[in-house]
Amino acid sequence: MSRRLFPLLNPLSLSLFLSLSMRDMAPAFFHEAEKTVCVMDAGGRVGAALVKKLLRRGYTVHAATQGDRWGVAKLAGGGESERLKVFRADPFDYQSLLDAVRGCSGLFYSFEPPPEQPSYDEYMAEVEVMAAQNVLEACAQTEMVERVVYTSSVTAVVWRESRRLVPGLDERDWSDPHFCRKFRLWHALAKTLAEKAAWALAMDRGVGMVAINGGLLAGPGLSMYEDGLLVTVEDDFLADAHICAFEDPTAYGRYLCFNRVVCRPEDAAELAKMMAVPCPPPSSR
Repeated sequence: MSRRLFPLLNPLSLSLFLSLSMRDMAPAFFHEAEKTVCVMDAGGRVGAALVKKLLRRGYTVHAATQGDRWGVAKLAGGGESERLKVFRADPFDYQSLLDAVRGCSGLFYSFEPPPEQPSYDEYMAEVEVMAAQNVLEACAQTEMVERVVYTSSVTAVVWRESRRLVPGLDERDWSDPHFCRKFRLWHALAKTLAEKAAWALAMDRGVGMVAINGGLLAGPGLSMYEDGLLVTVEDDFLADAHICAFEDPTAYGRYLCFNRVVCRPEDAAELAKMMAVPCPPPSSR
């Protein structure tokens, strides 16, 4: 069955889809007693938002992080702490991954660079690929895991030589690794190769997986804006999309997720100011 998702430059449809889905659907999993899920890495922005929302929805959460476990433990609100279990999980310590996902019916996975190397380069792309493979293999070894919701990025979709010639992009499009290497787009390279590796292993090992390709805050120069491709997403909106993809049994494949398109010079300048990125002021002409 073919499925065409929303054009990359039309966030309204996706916003409407998510709000209706979160309001109207009857979750397949949520009504079961004692549903337990794992969030990894719970120390990141998306992971932290997911932990808070899942606890509010009544889930027991295994919050796995390679960072500040005490900070993650503080994410629980009043009366929620007994349903939050914090784990140390290193993507290269296989046993720690197994410990974190044991007893969980689902995994929300988002890669976070190690604290000692927070920025992306070609080496970090290799690290993210290996981490994705290890995490998916751990899920394959855990019989209870029914679904993995994998956090990817629109950068795994948009970067290729012909990007200015196509009228729209959807979930079937992939960034070109050769193009990413040529222009040193290391974040895009990492997200593309890691997501492809995750899909390959998930299909080979029979792991149910859905990918959320989220919008982002652009890097220096706002070059995606210049090509008409700059989309961003708020943490809470992205977390809602993840939960929707987990709870809706009909969800499958990849979903582009964003709630803002930067399409005017004024918006680009405002975003650059928020990010402390040099950007020329909008022309008065």
